[in-house]
Amino acid sequence: MTNLQLTPFLRKILFADAGTSLACGLLLGLGAGNLAPLLGLPVGLLRAAGLSLLPFAALVAYLATRDTPPRLAIWAVIICNALWVADSLLLLVGDWAQPSLLGYGFVTAQALVVTAFAEAEYIALRRAAAMA
Repeated sequence: MTNLQLTPFLRKILFADAGTSLACGLLLGLGAGNLAPLLGLPVGLLRAAGLSLLPFAALVAYLATRDTPPRLAIWAVIICNALWVADSLLLLVGDWAQPSLLGYGFVTAQALVVTAFAEAEYIALRRAAAMA
């Protein structure tokens, strides 16, 4: 497995991704019961999504603290973010949940943020590889 020298730009993006993932995970995990009626989404879905973000946030924060993390680990973060966005979009177009207007807005907004992180991480990874 090839490691890469973590650039300050990539480190900042990873820390920001970890922080927002932690915040969203805690919000969804702890507040699922209160959010479900507002968002029109099942409590179990919100809680599971929130709890799944906690280990992800820990991994991303860990990678951000390494000087030379494995390149594949950074790719895994990017792919997980892309899958999160795809799942978010499927939630909105599928017929198994009927989100409220606020739910559509929330899912769309968080998908856009995650898309921005994935894109920024990809750009930073490519720059780090070019510098090596």
